[in-house]
Amino acid sequence: MQHIRIGSRGSDLALWQANHVKRQLENLGCSVDITIITTQGDAIQHLSFDKLEGKGFFTKEIEQALLDNTIDLAVHSHKDLETNQPEGLKIACVSEREDPADLLLIAKGSVDTSKVWNLKENAIVGTSSARRKSQVLRFRDDVQIRDLRGNVPTRIQKLRDNQYDAILLAKAGVDRLEIDLSEFEVFVMDPTEFVPAPAQGVLALQIRESDTVLFETLQKMNHPEVQKRIAVERKVLNLMQGGCQLPLGVYCDENEIVYVSYSSNWENGSNWYEYSTDNLDDLAEIIVEDLNAAAQEELD
Repeated sequence: MQHIRIGSRGSDLALWQANHVKRQLENLGCSVDITIITTQGDAIQHLSFDKLEGKGFFTKEIEQALLDNTIDLAVHSHKDLETNQPEGLKIACVSEREDPADLLLIAKGSVDTSKVWNLKENAIVGTSSARRKSQVLRFRDDVQIRDLRGNVPTRIQKLRDNQYDAILLAKAGVDRLEIDLSEFEVFVMDPTEFVPAPAQGVLALQIRESDTVLFETLQKMNHPEVQKRIAVERKVLNLMQGGCQLPLGVYCDENEIVYVSYSSNWENGSNWYEYSTDNLDDLAEIIVEDLNAAAQEELD
């Protein structure tokens, strides 16, 4: 029997994801255990992502465990992964895509149905994502944005404790954890307008390049169509040399229409783009040319 050691962060969502993969592997006849690994992003909770040094805040320690052969498989939220793989590692498989949209959770006392997103004037919105900050300001330049860190339940508790009028979260994470949101007004952001992070809603299964047996096993779980679409999203991110700090959203829908939100500085709000093509192969380069030209215009 093939035995597989999964490495995962210790948050509720990360463990849900690891156990989701564990069940799939067990259905294929494997034996599986899970090791919890603390990452820089877990350890440093007082800074927003745009103030953290480097990239890979939620992945580096797990990737090192793979390289050290203390685990065999890393289960990541794909959007957390750097676009350049460390030498010796590769993404062997991607999951189905959960709903890629962002959620705006609004405290009941902060609802105003006459306003965009049903959110009251001058509301305090919590998020530490430069991508989300820039898009909030594009639609609602009246709101105040405050940083928000912590795992999903922690962030929701901060809203419950009236530290914010509303907070932004990935819908996929809330759905996976089956969190009861009935005490809040819930607004689902249209991903073609409020553009998600590249590969949002997708899991990445990372292994050592040399582990050909595990690679073959994971092909039984792979989703090639998802892989094709998120490859465009992540190539734009790669060419823009971006990470969590970059105010960039890219989403390729099931019709292979690509939506992009970008700003060189989140405080300026964001620009929105839509691309339709019969061939996704060269689209990332075209998108990046447009984004770079727009950024240059901002500077001029």
